[in-house]
Amino acid sequence: MGALGAFEAVRRETKFAPADLTTVDADGTFSGYASLFGAADLARDVVVPGAFAASLRKRGVRGIRMLFQHDPALPIGVWSTVREDRRGLFVEGRLTPEVAKAREVLALMRAGAIDGLSIGFRTVRGRTDARSGVRRLHEIDLWEISVVTFPMLPDARVTSVKTDSGLAARLRAAARAIRR
Repeated sequence: MGALGAFEAVRRETKFAPADLTTVDADGTFSGYASLFGAADLARDVVVPGAFAASLRKRGVRGIRMLFQHDPALPIGVWSTVREDRRGLFVEGRLTPEVAKAREVLALMRAGAIDGLSIGFRTVRGRTDARSGVRRLHEIDLWEISVVTFPMLPDARVTSVKTDSGLAARLRAAARAIRR
């Protein structure tokens, strides 16, 4: 079984959150919230504080992938920070300009065409309230956080995207190298 098959063999879930990218800077670095504590998403799931703690200790920031549209064949960058704070799951990462899809994602972010974040995870411990149908997620095994088109959690947002004036030149050089 290949890496993709192993990835798909484990039941995983995804949750989406929109991102507000009013100013997109050139180096592809951005930050925001991939999940908000206490907020019900469109599937009626609510993440509780501490739900990511064990997974973050186990995997560390380097063990959580940045993907496009939850596709394990489309890594687009790296996370530099993934941590819980009192609001939710705060993330900061950088799109990798040497990757064609990352350059496309950056262009789409700048245009406002892609503005979502989504978590890919496995529920370790959760409880559904029989009366309300709301599922409280107490422990989550976080695998990846994706930049997506359609978010599930309407209130989670990217809060900033940084610029680097040298990135445009690096992007052009990377594109030329790929064409050779």
